[in-house]
Amino acid sequence: MADSQTLLFDSARLDETEEFLSMAYTPMHIGGPVEDARVRISRRAAGPVTLDRLDFGYTMAYDARDLGRVCLVSMHDGTLADLTSGSEEVFGPGETFLLAPPDRPYRGEVRAARYTIALFDTALLDAVAPTAPGEQPIRLTGSRPVTAAANRQLASAVAYVRDHVLDDPAACENDLVVSTAARHLAAVALAALPHSARDTGRPSDTSDATPDTVRRAVAFIESHADQDITLARIAAAACVTPRALQYAFRRHLGTTPLGHLRRVRLDAAHRDLLAGDPGSTTVTEIAMRWGFAHPGHFAARYREVYRTSPSTALNRRV
Repeated sequence: MADSQTLLFDSARLDETEEFLSMAYTPMHIGGPVEDARVRISRRAAGPVTLDRLDFGYTMAYDARDLGRVCLVSMHDGTLADLTSGSEEVFGPGETFLLAPPDRPYRGEVRAARYTIALFDTALLDAVAPTAPGEQPIRLTGSRPVTAAANRQLASAVAYVRDHVLDDPAACENDLVVSTAARHLAAVALAALPHSARDTGRPSDTSDATPDTVRRAVAFIESHADQDITLARIAAAACVTPRALQYAFRRHLGTTPLGHLRRVRLDAAHRDLLAGDPGSTTVTEIAMRWGFAHPGHFAARYREVYRTSPSTALNRRV
């Protein structure tokens, strides 16, 4: 069962707010005289991911040490100004961005803002994009998503983890759901934000992208689909590098290893729906059993593949 926690902070005292923020994120100093210092912060966390909702009714300046974690911010109202580099970079409603590199201090201002923060361990970046021996770990190198579409995708990933995983007690208790959602968030962050990795490949990677590589990987995925498996574990089972494994799946199956894993889990959910008793189980329970936390997304994907709804499959004999 995934470790989970819920926390609520509500105060009108700057000293209490500074103490809480230093405890919850990283040691920091906040300042700026304000007439109404009320702030409200709610936190939900499970496994390696923490989601906070923050609401400041005033301008708060901060000067903080490094976070040690990836910190994504989705702005809903107001603005946040990053002043780390000496110049001002302002983020407003509808923007989702990297607050600061995990290993660097940062400073700025929250200006009467309401926003969501998503925090996760940097190890998740290595889990979704592992590097070969001797290569440097991947680093996020920019704050803003590379395109407007990437911004929307990153915002949707944060909202998904917040609304359909961490806000759902049943989902928080499901290790597979939590770990899948956490890696999904990390993968979307890498897809959306500038980073140090370059998909150049080495000759050994491309030469290993063979049908035998795919066969070994598929066999491992199908026998371990009910477990929390990573790209690195699949690659190790196939006796190749993660990059070679990705090349192999794109070349021979037109998908990714984790995309194939999601399809195998969808097929397993389909079998459970057909064999299930609607009097003793539900679509949501079966979906979560196979790592699908969002009922709407699961139903849409299921209908796309099987041309019927999950509820129809479960209740077909009733």
